[in-house]
Amino acid sequence: MLSKRIIPCLDVRAGRTTKGVRFQDNVDIGDPVEMAAYYYEQGADELVFYDITASAEGRGIMLDVVRRVARRIFIPFSVGGGLNTLDDMRAVLLAGAEKISLNSGAVKNPEIIREGAAAFGRQCIVLGMDALRVVASAAIPSGYEVVIHGGRIRTGLDALAWARRAEALGAGEICLNSIDADGTCAGYELTITHMISTGVGIPVIASGGAGKPEHLADVLTTAAADAALVASMTHFGGYTIRDLKDCLHQRGIKVRLTW
Repeated sequence: MLSKRIIPCLDVRAGRTTKGVRFQDNVDIGDPVEMAAYYYEQGADELVFYDITASAEGRGIMLDVVRRVARRIFIPFSVGGGLNTLDDMRAVLLAGAEKISLNSGAVKNPEIIREGAAAFGRQCIVLGMDALRVVASAAIPSGYEVVIHGGRIRTGLDALAWARRAEALGAGEICLNSIDADGTCAGYELTITHMISTGVGIPVIASGGAGKPEHLADVLTTAAADAALVASMTHFGGYTIRDLKDCLHQRGIKVRLTW
């Protein structure tokens, strides 16, 4: 059995790490490079960086931040936000990232997933998906709709159908974020996570809602996620990566221990 991964997420705006609730009321919480180094030293398995306004503002990715992070940490990290072309993706990889997260750009041009997988390998391509709970309908039978541009635009896409299409196009992993749970610290959205985790054949990272170690245990077992993204619960000093891994280890959940 593969170890479950714990992945801190750093949302970046204007070169600074920021955090909000349901993508709103964001506050500045620090320098992303220093925070990356801190999480690396704690024993994080990977890191995720999102330039949260790049797509909405129609600008390029934060390559300077990527380069500086790559010089400080020696674990895989992915970068997303404002990636719309192969040149964008190539620039991020050459700056030092191991993975590319495609979200809004992939919804607008799904072929970018296929092109990226062909050029760089599907192990590099992560589908970032923000899902909003809605009333189930013929168009959205799962009851979860894909939203883009940091939760600003609804797409009419069914979350499960989009996950399966992205896998078929060449995505090697899915990072699934629940808009409803994001930043609440009330627990992951287990229903959609289980639906996607069991509905595709590639790893799924659960995102949105982590507030205590038990939430990670639930999403990694009950919801069958392969990894858990954390943000508020570690950013604001409530828990360390070691706290989380110790708890999971004590519950018999396989994690990578570095101590």
